[in-house]
Amino acid sequence: MAARATQRSNTEGRMSLGQHLLELRKRLFISAAAIAVGAIIGFLLAGFIWDALREPVVTIATAQNRTAEINYPTITGAFDLKLQIAFYVGLIISSPVWLYQIFAFFLPALTLTEKRYTFGFLFTAIPLFFAGCFAGWYVMPHVVELMTSFVPQQDVSYFDAKYYFDFVLKLVVAIGVAFVLPVFLVLLNFARVISAKAIIGSWRWAILVICLFTAIATPAADVFSMFLLALPMVVLYFTAYGVAWLHDRRMNRRDAALAAAPAV
Repeated sequence: MAARATQRSNTEGRMSLGQHLLELRKRLFISAAAIAVGAIIGFLLAGFIWDALREPVVTIATAQNRTAEINYPTITGAFDLKLQIAFYVGLIISSPVWLYQIFAFFLPALTLTEKRYTFGFLFTAIPLFFAGCFAGWYVMPHVVELMTSFVPQQDVSYFDAKYYFDFVLKLVVAIGVAFVLPVFLVLLNFARVISAKAIIGSWRWAILVICLFTAIATPAADVFSMFLLALPMVVLYFTAYGVAWLHDRRMNRRDAALAAAPAV
């Protein structure tokens, strides 16, 4: 009897709290394993990435005619930093896997028709994440250069290695995640968690948050870099609203048709 009830529950696409927790544990384990494999690759490539991340400091020393160096204050600092770089590289490399696991976790909340859009979500989120990481990589040297321009000319710039690399790596990943958030808005809309009306009702706050985020992430001397990053994020937000509006309109029509249908 219990097995039959469970089977009927699974057929209807409903899951108990325990099943949700088991599903979450499964998704987290797969994501962690993918990140670990990516981190191994990142550990092997850490030297090349290390040099690329160090380049803004070299540019500062040349452009500002000052001494600018990265300092390692602890004995294990360099090794810890290499592990940190490997982790972030693994996080970026394995993004197709953990992004899919996030989408797959929401699948039980979607109807059979809506599940067909999952690959559309996935194939949109992955390029957007990589595009966001590339945008973060592009603006990162400008951020470092501006922040160090406030140092008096007669002083020396010594960068704590852990703080410096933690700052630039988180900047790249944070912008990548920011580019993916509109896709998750659409996913939450398809899961009937948030409506298109709620998305468009918060557009002023969304633009304010986007502008503040890009102003912090790209404090270059000119505002061009800020708008270069903010514009696609605003477009993606309103695109998410458009997709959500079309979906809500279709669902409202379906619900109205079901309500008007005579009971059998």
